[in-house]
Amino acid sequence: MLDKIKSILGENAILEHPKVEVFGDWSCNLARLKLGSDEVIKLLSELRKIEDIEDVEIKNGSFLNIRLRNEYFSNTLDRLLKNGVKSVIPLALDDKRVIIDYSSPNIAKFFGIGHLRSTIIGQAIYNLIKFLGAEVIGDNHLGDWGTQFGKLLFMIDKEKLVDFDLGKLEELYVEYHKHPEWEEEGQKWFKKLESGDNQAKELWNKCVEVSMIEFKRIYDMLGVNIDMALGESFYEDKMGEIVKLGSESQGARIIEIEGSKTPLMILKSDGGTTYATRDLATLKYRVEKWDPEVIIYEVGAEQTEYFKLLFAAAKKYQIVKEKTKLVHTRHGMYLGSDGKKFKTRTGNTVRLKDVLNEAIERARKLGNNDDKTAQAVGIGAIKYFDLMHGVQGDIVFEWEKVMNLEGNSGPYLQYTFARTQSVLAKSQLSMTNDQSISNFQFSNYAFNDLEVSILRWLERFPEVVVEAGQRYAPNMICTYLYELAQRYNSFYNKYSILNMQGDPALREQNSIVRDFRLMLTAAVGEILKTGLGLLGIEALERM
Repeated sequence: MLDKIKSILGENAILEHPKVEVFGDWSCNLARLKLGSDEVIKLLSELRKIEDIEDVEIKNGSFLNIRLRNEYFSNTLDRLLKNGVKSVIPLALDDKRVIIDYSSPNIAKFFGIGHLRSTIIGQAIYNLIKFLGAEVIGDNHLGDWGTQFGKLLFMIDKEKLVDFDLGKLEELYVEYHKHPEWEEEGQKWFKKLESGDNQAKELWNKCVEVSMIEFKRIYDMLGVNIDMALGESFYEDKMGEIVKLGSESQGARIIEIEGSKTPLMILKSDGGTTYATRDLATLKYRVEKWDPEVIIYEVGAEQTEYFKLLFAAAKKYQIVKEKTKLVHTRHGMYLGSDGKKFKTRTGNTVRLKDVLNEAIERARKLGNNDDKTAQAVGIGAIKYFDLMHGVQGDIVFEWEKVMNLEGNSGPYLQYTFARTQSVLAKSQLSMTNDQSISNFQFSNYAFNDLEVSILRWLERFPEVVVEAGQRYAPNMICTYLYELAQRYNSFYNKYSILNMQGDPALREQNSIVRDFRLMLTAAVGEILKTGLGLLGIEALERM
């Protein structure tokens, strides 16, 4: 349909949805096309020949409004119910191979609230792009290398520790920084690690082991499963080629970037490597192994300048191909109600597991008594609250908004989905097998305004998914789902679906109305379930 309209309007035409639906389904500013009056008349004539267009008109002298027939929307509904949601989604990225670098926690540290954004935004982008047909590889680029491990290894050896957990490692790290005189010792231990010293390697492996146990616990709670976890240490033997690219500067090696006063350091004067060394080695490995069209880094905005330099260096030395698109999503951070970085009352970083556990407990207080439901509602609420915001904006963390059952929240969408499933269960009809549904004649049905409103919104789902995937913007899915839930709940509250009373002579008509409204309910449920799934949120049949 859209392709037909565009072919008539021409490649310079920009089609948009009118903000007020009464004006139609599509709108175009003809003034931008600079057409003569005869050309406009011909254009209108050609558009009216399209079978699914009900009406075209020009408002305010230049705005072309196009209204589609209800049958066009009902055809989409019919196809969606008979063949599934995937049947209406174009595989817009089926020729792409995409790598997404996300989550990337640091070994020997608990997940902080700051890691939440990268983890769930990255997973949502992964889900979206895969849904659109791309081959996607998720890489958890663990921070498991660097001078901080020399500091830890020194402390572990100093304390003669055999067994320790993540909490103990954090204590050791804090204690180390109370003693500036130990700085050289930490550097020595990292050099031992880099040179392959057996004791250093053994202690380091233990740090990785206890960290991964904690990380798995968090990923299981979040329902996140990343394809692979290749830490910085994986690239230890691949950095030599990168170091050779740099030029010498005061005992160090750097890469100078045109237009930047700050060079990219790839070897420190003490012989130690840097994040840039490892990231360039990582890029080289990814290109050689997978040859992706796109590599996405779901990393915070505070790293913006670093990634500009990194990408420029990768292009300068042809580490990545010219065709390879490098993307830094630049997510914002969580803020407290005071507008400052979200921290505990004592000023410490908020641990992610504490936030997740509190969300689950708050979900219980909403009436979700069994453990599985409480976890699905609590974790879903946290995810949705994050994803509903634009990726690059900061977020003020407010529990009242996170768990709001009446407003734009995860629990509200989960509740709406549960409502659709309750209606369908009470109807005792199978939406795929019942003859009254599969043989429904849409041409005989008189749609009311709210039904048409829902049909129109269902029609937009493929368009929103494609744009969200191409723009790496999960918040577009959230906005869409919330509007769909509002439209369905307005319809549900105004019109009966299962218990229509009236003149017995109208029984057959009532049956037609009932069947259509069940179809509409089923379609809303399927879209809500699919959309929540893309966000990594469980759709619950009961709440």
